[in-house]
Amino acid sequence: MDWNQLKRIDPYLLVGLVNTELRNHAESLNDFCRTHDIDKMQLCARLETVNYQYNKEHNQFR
Repeated sequence: MDWNQLKRIDPYLLVGLVNTELRNHAESLNDFCRTHDIDKMQLCARLETVNYQYNKEHNQFR
């Protein structure tokens, strides 16, 4: 997965991909972003366009 293409991926598909990575491979959003060299603010802003926000307690976007 080329995570540098965040702007090109449909946000509804993106949320599924990110949540899968968070569930299977990352302890937190910070860990996920650091591992894949992703701008956390950019990712959150992208997913907020379709009303998803990161839930730290569940380690997923909802």
